[in-house]
Amino acid sequence: RVLAGGEPSGGLYFQPTLLSDVDGSEIVAEEVFGPVLTLQTFGTEHEAVAMANNTRYGLAAVVVTGSEERAERVSGQLVAGTVWVNCFFVRDLRAPFGGSRDSGIGREGGNWSFDFYCDVKNTVTAPWAR
Repeated sequence: RVLAGGEPSGGLYFQPTLLSDVDGSEIVAEEVFGPVLTLQTFGTEHEAVAMANNTRYGLAAVVVTGSEERAERVSGQLVAGTVWVNCFFVRDLRAPFGGSRDSGIGREGGNWSFDFYCDVKNTVTAPWAR
């Protein structure tokens, strides 16, 4: 159900859109690149984390809370490359950026990006017999 927006805005663009009644639909399971939000309710913190992680993607997540303890606890449980707490799209270019699961490989930004261009090998050698 479209609560706001959803109308074409020229070409392949749509107005920012808010959807509800989305349980079990593709919009909550697939990665959407566009100004689309879904309104979903939950009863417990555990249920909210399970809903957020119930996808094969994990580019980013947003946690809005008035509790520092809850922010730390929930953000630690979310499978996402970036978790914003009480903000959105704030980025330090020295920090790693990239997704989890099917939302990409490697990280951009900072020293973490060098690993993307490396083929790391671990060589283990037994002690030499003398």
